[in-house]
Amino acid sequence: MSEPVTLSIDGHIAQVMLNRPDKANALNLEMFDALGDAGKKLASDRSLRAVILHGAGANFCAGIDVDLFRQGDVIVDAQSMAPVAPSPANRFQRAAYAWRELPIPVICAITGVAYGGGLQIALGADLRYAAGDARLSIMEIKWGLIPDMAISTTLRDILPVDRVKELAWSGRPVGGEEALRLGIVTALHDDPLGAAKEMATALCAKSPDAIRSMKRLFNAAWQMPEADALALEAKLQMGVFGKQNQLEAVMANIEKRVPDFRD
Repeated sequence: MSEPVTLSIDGHIAQVMLNRPDKANALNLEMFDALGDAGKKLASDRSLRAVILHGAGANFCAGIDVDLFRQGDVIVDAQSMAPVAPSPANRFQRAAYAWRELPIPVICAITGVAYGGGLQIALGADLRYAAGDARLSIMEIKWGLIPDMAISTTLRDILPVDRVKELAWSGRPVGGEEALRLGIVTALHDDPLGAAKEMATALCAKSPDAIRSMKRLFNAAWQMPEADALALEAKLQMGVFGKQNQLEAVMANIEKRVPDFRD
């Protein structure tokens, strides 16, 4: 049996692939756990500077595997909904929230469908590159459920709440163009995975200290009072200013050469 999620690392870039193409990468319990575990493993690797998240085959992820309902394998109780320490996310939320928790950029390449839990996993990424014919949906209403894979933390900075309600209550799929207009995806590309690799490579040429601090700032500051956000800006700037990688960025630009950043 093949692994439900594969993880590969090439230099400073990791690729995480949902690997159930015969099921349109639908989420079973093993995939939920494997995604959370992959995020935890990558978080401990200081050499990494970017992560690419994508699906095997034609689709990113069709959402929850309906066989779980038929088999009665999904159990929703206090234990299964409890946070998995040290994360605030539970077993199911980790599959999406793990990418938000990573200190480095995560780029999601979306082809085919990103439905239900699949869309929520994509929303955990920092950037989402989608094909023009991709289809995205907050589809949990179809199964009489609410979207509960960290969407309350990942979508609130992207869409006004009335738009979220309309999409979640209707469960209607949106195409790539509408998703781009709404801001659910970052950009449309004929080859989303190729574009994600190109962006990841470009990020590797920037100061990893600055990139990590920017992600921390942007993820936190949007929900802070203004005084706290300004203080966080100052704190993070002091953490990078005058340090080895910041000085290397300056010298590389002055000397017109490729910078040699340290992990």
